[in-house]
Amino acid sequence: MSDMIISPATDRRRWLEQVLATLGLGFSLPTLETRAAARRGSQRPTSLITLFLAGGPSQLETWDPHPGSAIGGPTKAVATRLKGLKIAADFPQTAEVINELCVIRSLVSREGDHHRGVYLAKTGYRPDQTLTHPSLGAILTKERWNAGIAIPQHVSLGSDQRPARGGFLGAQYDAYKIYNPGGRLRNIASRADKTRQQRRLAGLNVVSRTFRRGRTVAARATQHRLMIDRALAMMNADQLKAFQLDLDDESRSTIDLYGDSRFGRGCLVARRLVQAGVRAIEVTLPGWDTHANNFEGHREQAGILDPALFALITDLKQHDLLDSTIVLVLGEFGRTPTVNPLDGRDHWPHGFSCLVGGGGLAAGRVLGATDPTGRKRKPTRPVEIADLLATILSRMGVEYGKETITPIGRPMAYCEGTPIPGLL
Repeated sequence: MSDMIISPATDRRRWLEQVLATLGLGFSLPTLETRAAARRGSQRPTSLITLFLAGGPSQLETWDPHPGSAIGGPTKAVATRLKGLKIAADFPQTAEVINELCVIRSLVSREGDHHRGVYLAKTGYRPDQTLTHPSLGAILTKERWNAGIAIPQHVSLGSDQRPARGGFLGAQYDAYKIYNPGGRLRNIASRADKTRQQRRLAGLNVVSRTFRRGRTVAARATQHRLMIDRALAMMNADQLKAFQLDLDDESRSTIDLYGDSRFGRGCLVARRLVQAGVRAIEVTLPGWDTHANNFEGHREQAGILDPALFALITDLKQHDLLDSTIVLVLGEFGRTPTVNPLDGRDHWPHGFSCLVGGGGLAAGRVLGATDPTGRKRKPTRPVEIADLLATILSRMGVEYGKETITPIGRPMAYCEGTPIPGLL
């Protein structure tokens, strides 16, 4: 399949061009589209939403099905809004909005272990015992800091055991973890009355001044004090309501559109956080490690992911946020073309799929391809995870190769990948 997918709307475009010509307008629809694309390209996206499919989803049961082949299993395919593109039949709603995204079918990872694979997927680096690398979200938060909000700008929603971290950039860039998104945040509001709260803060300030006395400026400016100041600002922030799903702010129909699941609620909260100005949000859907009962397991997972992803893309577009928000859907690796004796698929980092789009990235494209026989490990036009992360950083206006001196004095680049030309 070629890298460019032609939309079924081609005939409608020709008809519109004829109408424009009849009206005496001396330009074609492609010209209009080029101008619109140029406007989108000149505006840097401001937020990233990562839907992390923990456990490693099967490319064959999601975005790269091979029905009727020796490796395809019972999975059927469904046509999408893009001519010639089919995805797994368990994603009929995603098929209606996938034209807003790019499908990468040749992603490769250098790690086939969950812990190491997740680390690589979130940082672009393999684990290193001498330091911890910052995640993509942490880098974006540091480089695109939004001084206009008092809530955390890097947020992890859902039951992720390995949330994104600040690494050598510092703990202040760790993702703020919320296990059950949409509910009231715990331990945020003070339980003391105003007078008692002020006395407590006064006592804390005495302790802080005592610590700072006689110390260097560097020792005074501790992360402890910074975190206290941020926590106090957050306690009274108007943006806190973005974390809570309230029928006063969201209609029942909108909430239901995302699906009755923790992941669905997390996707809706992610959209609300984007509106509030948060830079990076990850929403985790665990349960993709299907060494047994792969096909049944993926059908159940699709029942959660499909409505939530459809709703997120639709909702972002309706709120005029898709051009300013990059959406990334991926897991740490894929699954084997062969089916094991337990009717499962095992770990496969050699050629798997992800979705990425919004934020002015190219839409309606398919990059790369896997071997339909499953005999060749290397996919056509392989894409390294570091290249994917470099593309996102570049699009968001961050110097992806920028070097930072780590706490141990070691210079380290944010990312060693290269942006993917077909996406920018």
